[in-house]
Amino acid sequence: MQKRHSDRRQYFIEQAATSEEFYMNYINGRLPIERGFRVLEIGCGEGGNLLPFARAGCSVSGIDRSAVRISQARDFFRDQNCSARFFDGDFFEMECRGEADKYHIILVHDVIEHIRKKDAFITHIRQFLRPGGIIFWAFPAWQMPFGGHQQICKSRCSGLPFIHLLPERLYRSVLKFNGEDRRCIEELTEIKKCGVSIEQFEKLLQSHSLLIIDRRLWFINPHYKQKFNLKPRRLYPFVAGMKYVRNFFTTSCFYITKYAQEAPSCN
Repeated sequence: MQKRHSDRRQYFIEQAATSEEFYMNYINGRLPIERGFRVLEIGCGEGGNLLPFARAGCSVSGIDRSAVRISQARDFFRDQNCSARFFDGDFFEMECRGEADKYHIILVHDVIEHIRKKDAFITHIRQFLRPGGIIFWAFPAWQMPFGGHQQICKSRCSGLPFIHLLPERLYRSVLKFNGEDRRCIEELTEIKKCGVSIEQFEKLLQSHSLLIIDRRLWFINPHYKQKFNLKPRRLYPFVAGMKYVRNFFTTSCFYITKYAQEAPSCN
């Protein structure tokens, strides 16, 4: 396990740096960010992705199922003298009560690959988006070397690429043989069941009338600049156009989407 997975303050700072340099600039190219914009992150963790938006004058909110992460988010934002609203709970239970619960920008970063009920998830998101609002998605293509999030392992498995593509029974055996505990094995098995490829994701968007405003496929994930001091690189266009094959080389997928028709009113 890398130090950043245990030192959450470091992880928060790294997230904020990546968000400011890459996520905000990417979004700003399609929807110029203005003071007062309302921004929601689903699965926000410690909230690092939201910090630069708060510093830019946006009204930011985050929701995460982990009460511990939300508590850390509040502490870290307080340390940075920034304000935000954080909620611990299941996004599926979050209610939209009116225009005050709608957002200009919704961030779904490294979340969709953890969700089984993807159709229900996207259906639920729609009511929280303001007219003209956008959704920023980022996730690892399932077949990429560490698409199974095995880097969270404490054993040498954390550095073994592609092992998440093994049949489930063999994958669990490899993890157990290398000393991973039951909690880690169950978490990685769940991720294996939820992972999504580029083709599956785009089919999902189409089925929900979500238009792709922009797409960027990264050969070297922008966050690797913070993690490994590597220069981010986009996937070569030739490879990016090769369906299915591109999944093995895409360490991160960026999408900006909006609905073909405006979102319905809150109930």
